[in-house]
Amino acid sequence: MVLETISKIIKVQLPAYLKKLPLPETIGGFTRLTVSEWLRLLPLLGILALLGYLTIRPFLPKKKKQRDCLINLKIQKENPKVVNEIDIEDLRSPNVCYCRCWRSKTFPVCDKSHIKHNELTGDNVGPLILKKKIL
Repeated sequence: MVLETISKIIKVQLPAYLKKLPLPETIGGFTRLTVSEWLRLLPLLGILALLGYLTIRPFLPKKKKQRDCLINLKIQKENPKVVNEIDIEDLRSPNVCYCRCWRSKTFPVCDKSHIKHNELTGDNVGPLILKKKIL
């Protein structure tokens, strides 16, 4: 049943549709088409544009990979993760971690979003850790 329907469309309806299209004999003839004639051409032009795109798509430049989205381009790239510790005497809590990846949902406080970012991109960004100096 399905194949019979497809066969009928290809053998009967498609040739009849193509015969009724207002295709001019010259390129200049396209300028003389009326609005209704252009509307009748739209489905065919859309299919031709889609087929053209699908044909050239393999040759189009690829999207940039996640690795191209690094935040840290040059700081301590030899380390698996950049973490700096600074002793500060006046902190209220013993440790405070500040975000340096700009992805924390609790910015400026680190929520460890850099872990997922580092896995996706190969980056090595980490938090700034402030430690209360114990005397």
